[in-house]
Amino acid sequence: MKSINKRVVLHFPGFEPLDATAHRARYERSAKQSAAVWDFSVAVDALRNFGRAPYFDIKAKGAGWETQSRIHILDHNDLVAKLNGRPFFVRLVHGYLAAAKIALSGGLTGYFRHAWRFGLFFVFPFLLMLVGLLLSLSIAFSPFVFGLPSWSHVGSIPLAVAFFIRIVLPQAERLHTLHLFSDWEMAVAMAKLNGIGAEQLIEACAISARQALDEPADEYVISSHSMGSSVAAHVIGLLLEREPELFQDRQVVFTTLGSAILQCALLRPAAVLRSRVGLIARCQEIFWLDVHCLTDAIHFYKTKVAAACGHADIAQPTIIFIRFKKMLTSRHYAKIKRDFLRVHRQYVLGPDIRAPFDFTLLTAGPLPASSFATSAQATMSDLNIGAGNDEETARVSSVGR
Repeated sequence: MKSINKRVVLHFPGFEPLDATAHRARYERSAKQSAAVWDFSVAVDALRNFGRAPYFDIKAKGAGWETQSRIHILDHNDLVAKLNGRPFFVRLVHGYLAAAKIALSGGLTGYFRHAWRFGLFFVFPFLLMLVGLLLSLSIAFSPFVFGLPSWSHVGSIPLAVAFFIRIVLPQAERLHTLHLFSDWEMAVAMAKLNGIGAEQLIEACAISARQALDEPADEYVISSHSMGSSVAAHVIGLLLEREPELFQDRQVVFTTLGSAILQCALLRPAAVLRSRVGLIARCQEIFWLDVHCLTDAIHFYKTKVAAACGHADIAQPTIIFIRFKKMLTSRHYAKIKRDFLRVHRQYVLGPDIRAPFDFTLLTAGPLPASSFATSAQATMSDLNIGAGNDEETARVSSVGR
């Protein structure tokens, strides 16, 4: 298989309170972890400004190969910070308003129809906070319930407030409840393309992404994680609307990791997003690799995203199934497996052991990103690079089309 010497990556992170500097630092940690596992060297350069898509260069080198990659980070941390920086009751009210909009827009039924675990993920933070509020109110009004004199509220109300602040809120914080409230607000914004600056974000990302694509490379990888997949679909779809021939004569791989495109696209107002998903799926130059994991509840496991967006008549993204427990030591996996948000992040984190999928190798390794669609353990075990096996490269790139 022909190796990649130069690669350009556009990476769209998920809904996390991390800016480009933090994402670069995490990438470097994961890259070093991957290099130790796969026995190659890696050097990660400093972050450099590039409009809405700051980048860092990475050089990976192993036995018989050397690959240089330029990785652009198109994060939406400013929106995350804006949503999470508001007062508690503002976040609470707007979160429940977002939940109502999603339910009324068909999202709730769509989630349970396509991926029931994702439906539970949607319900979870709102139900948890509702239970906490109801318990606190029951404490406050307990004197009335038990027929006690009205002056008893002098003690019950402070007790209810203390219960909410000292018991409910710490548990909610531990389970990232209010952060998830904000996540659903962004889902509504990505569907409707209004509010919180969503449309401005997409336009700014599109401008910088287009400039980044002018850099010559053997391969262009557009990687996205979780909510970032909706942002990526909007941005790449917008570029295709403006330049249908943009990717002509280029080797392009669109990789969605634990994708939450349908978190937004299943809402009725998301007609533009669904249309852009169709443009990406129809683009013959783009190989769409959709990465799923059974133990990750925060994505649409086994769902064909293009078909769910109304494009069942075209070639669907190629789905590959990975197992996090086969990427980590048993001790490490046991430590994280009950933290659903931590499990969800594993797509972009480093491995403990060699496995057929590795985010660092996908974005900085010598193998074409499309090869992960058909890679077997025997092939990946030594990062085998053949002497220009163009026939195999062509076969891999045509999978699913």
